[in-house]
Amino acid sequence: MQRIVPVQVRSFYYPLICRATLATGPAHVPYRTKFELAKQVGGTWKHLNILDGGLTGPVIKTAVPGPNSMKLLHQLGNVHQKSMVFFFADYENSYGNYIIDADGNALLDVYQQFGSLPLGYNHPAMHEAINKHTTRTYLAARPALGKIPPLNYTDQLHSTLLSIAPPGLQYVQPMMCGSCANENAMKSAFIWYMTNKRNGKPLSKNSDELISAINNQPPGCPKLSVLSFRGSLHGRTIGCLGVTNSNPIGKLDIPVMDWPIAPFPKLKYPIEEYHKENMINMELCLEETEDLLYKHQNDKPVAAIIVEPIQAEGGDNHAYPEFFRGLQKLCHKYGAAFIVDEIQTGVGPTGYFWYHESWDLPTPPDIVTYGKKMLTGGLYAAPGMIPDEPMRIQNTWMGDLPRIEMAKAVIDEIKKENLLLLVREAGHVILTGLKELERLYPSIIHSARGTGTFCAISCKDGETRDNLAYALRQKGIMINACGPDSLRFRPALIFQPKHASICIDVLEDTLKDMP
Repeated sequence: MQRIVPVQVRSFYYPLICRATLATGPAHVPYRTKFELAKQVGGTWKHLNILDGGLTGPVIKTAVPGPNSMKLLHQLGNVHQKSMVFFFADYENSYGNYIIDADGNALLDVYQQFGSLPLGYNHPAMHEAINKHTTRTYLAARPALGKIPPLNYTDQLHSTLLSIAPPGLQYVQPMMCGSCANENAMKSAFIWYMTNKRNGKPLSKNSDELISAINNQPPGCPKLSVLSFRGSLHGRTIGCLGVTNSNPIGKLDIPVMDWPIAPFPKLKYPIEEYHKENMINMELCLEETEDLLYKHQNDKPVAAIIVEPIQAEGGDNHAYPEFFRGLQKLCHKYGAAFIVDEIQTGVGPTGYFWYHESWDLPTPPDIVTYGKKMLTGGLYAAPGMIPDEPMRIQNTWMGDLPRIEMAKAVIDEIKKENLLLLVREAGHVILTGLKELERLYPSIIHSARGTGTFCAISCKDGETRDNLAYALRQKGIMINACGPDSLRFRPALIFQPKHASICIDVLEDTLKDMP
């Protein structure tokens, strides 16, 4: 039986998305009037509706996953890992904010491939970038950019990655993915730290450092560390697992680095009611972080602190700007690099291009890593942070030029369509709706939080969360979990207030049926 979820939802979930416009009306405007005003303001992006391929809401024909997906899953299990597969997708017929599965179900996707799709499915700008002659040339040649870059490579960097570089960071080093970016960010920090210890003096070919390094021994391979935080995720390669502390299964049976782990603030919500308590908790976290920095000065000095602006995989854990300013201050005090991992928060989902810009840092971070919505990985760095010596930061391709061409299309669309504003408006719908739903269903959900569309809600326990996510998929909302008990929203940058309203409406219908 086919079920179409309607677009128009109960009015009190639709946000007052343009305060300037709505403020011109009476102080006590009825909800319906506010809803109509909000729709008119949201009309700025009506031309984006075409990106959804004619869909105006989810269409559910079978269970999710349906029989076709289950058949494909059985086939896949004979040759490939299958334990995490939700369903099989028909990517050719997926458009904009909607993903089509193997059984013809159309789901409103607020997951968007781990939050990595900036413009949704089959965006014309993406296809145009892929079909460019230069992109096809790079796909065919696959340049090793560290050795033989193309003629116009510097110009390409200026027109793409450097055009949106975090303020104060003038160097960029493309990589392949987020884990690769963080691995090389930490390597750069180690090299920078030891170069400072040597006062910048170059090593001779017969130095003890070079002789010992070949055997993985000090002094060439010094006993250094990177400090991370409980609840963090920075990647799943060996080095990144040493600073990833969100889920033990990812590290089970793997001999990861024994590096210091500090507590990350645990905010209580609503934050307006718990500000004093949250600030005390933040100060305690900073104190313990400094204790670890001091404690390890002699056995494994901390060369860098790496931190996510919002701990995504760990449960969408937020912290106040004062916390991050405090971390940077500690880095300066102890001579450590300050690495900000913007792989999940970067390129717009928070309503900022780079979320760390909201912290009002006195100086830029030393390194900022990027990935996901940039469609490729890499790192930005302050002067002196990336070594210029050959083979120190090196791999075969040192980036992915076709993906950088696609990233340029993303950047152009963000600017042309003012998508950061759209993210803020759609995010206001999500967060307003979540706060209303937690008021109506306090025994099931709580702690609505977020910035832009980077939002989450916690459930009373993990089992309830898993059941809620499954039930939402059956009603046409593709959503995913994070942390021990939370659901996260990671829509594309073209996600409009009307999509957010659909999502909140379906969430309420689902909560009504929860035990």
